[in-house]
Amino acid sequence: MAPAADRQGYWGPPTSTLEWCEENYAVSYYIAEFWNTVSNLIFILPPIYGAIQTYKDGLEKRYLAAYLCLTAVGLGSWCFHMTLKYEMQLLDELPMIYSCCVFVYCLYECFKYKNTVNYPLLFLLITYSFVVSIVYLNLKEPVFHQIMYGTLVSIIVLRSVYIVLWVYPWLRGLGYTSLTVFLMGFFLWNVDNIFCDKLRALREKMPPVVGAVTQFHAWWHILTGLGSYLHILL
Repeated sequence: MAPAADRQGYWGPPTSTLEWCEENYAVSYYIAEFWNTVSNLIFILPPIYGAIQTYKDGLEKRYLAAYLCLTAVGLGSWCFHMTLKYEMQLLDELPMIYSCCVFVYCLYECFKYKNTVNYPLLFLLITYSFVVSIVYLNLKEPVFHQIMYGTLVSIIVLRSVYIVLWVYPWLRGLGYTSLTVFLMGFFLWNVDNIFCDKLRALREKMPPVVGAVTQFHAWWHILTGLGSYLHILL
């Protein structure tokens, strides 16, 4: 992970188990990672709009839950990157698990009769969320969270590919677009982690606004937020 920056800010020394490549308090004394924070607006504003439209259109509550969970991820991530506090890190990471469980439920219930509840699947996903939360709170190992999150994402991708290939082929464009956008974000997330030192050195030679383009963790937020929103539309 990226080393802690020299600058001190409003929230004090970081207590999170993770720090990212953006320099701490480089833009604002009150926001630890400015670009990683404001980029979460893509997780917040479009899903709020989607939730309002879902309510107006009288769609099922599972779709409303999907939009609201995506908003919760954005709010938690905003708090985490703004403060770099461990408690705020949990507010970011645990909703990622919960929102993916909601997405899985929606995907596996897309052929059901209206206003019915799949209680076995609901119980399984709630149990998964509960177990992951308890283990992660005690283990405090980010790799464990990433594996559990990746498992859910893999299930979502496989189910979505099945749906657009065999059930609703006219949705392939939207399905492949959401998947491609998400994978682009995942690629930039890895670039940000692997080449952090080189990216920081490059930013020192660039004007601040231009250097902001190299904040690839912020691009991860933008692309995965957009990909997730498109996936709920799917």
